[in-house]
Amino acid sequence: MEKQVVSKKRVDDHGEVYTGKREVNAMLDLVKQETERIDSRFLEPACGKGNFLAEILERKINVVETRYRKSQLDYERNAVLAVSSIYGVDILEDNVVECRKRLFQIFDHKYSILFKKRAKDECRNAIRFILSKNIIHGDALALKTVGPRPQPIVFSEWSPVNGSMLKRRDYMLSFLVEKQHQMLLLSDEGNVADLNKPVKEYPPIHFFGVADVG
Repeated sequence: MEKQVVSKKRVDDHGEVYTGKREVNAMLDLVKQETERIDSRFLEPACGKGNFLAEILERKINVVETRYRKSQLDYERNAVLAVSSIYGVDILEDNVVECRKRLFQIFDHKYSILFKKRAKDECRNAIRFILSKNIIHGDALALKTVGPRPQPIVFSEWSPVNGSMLKRRDYMLSFLVEKQHQMLLLSDEGNVADLNKPVKEYPPIHFFGVADVG
């Protein structure tokens, strides 16, 4: 049986109870079409160790594999896009670390099996960097990071341009919350780019090089 509570103290202090796999899939099946669309964006404001986000990424990566397994570049490009569409916030740092690790392993397991020695560390590094920006140690209610000097939570929007190029724009979570009553799914009608001008914008770069600009 899947463990849904780490400790009573964490439940008392943070209300931390994990959602079981069966319940997660039942809820995600309500938006099944979106979970299987590679570029549909999901935000989980209390992501824990990533039970929801992991299942979403599994579905997306399965679609990427079905469509692009015969072309390594197309697979890499769309796997990066799938990962870049997933966002999470959690108030507990160990959850954030575990969630990032878990999502990376979902990608890397399939990637390594498919392409073996041809798998590229540049692609793995790009995935790790995107996860470091998309899975945030923060308080989604306060809309700020957690730590000695809390800052407003900022998320990056990653948009493909000109084939293998990726465009990054950073937006404040506080503005997204004002415009989105449903935080789980950022639909096309509520696309991040339509909500506000970015707090920072980066020039397009090959998706292998996203970590190079920091």
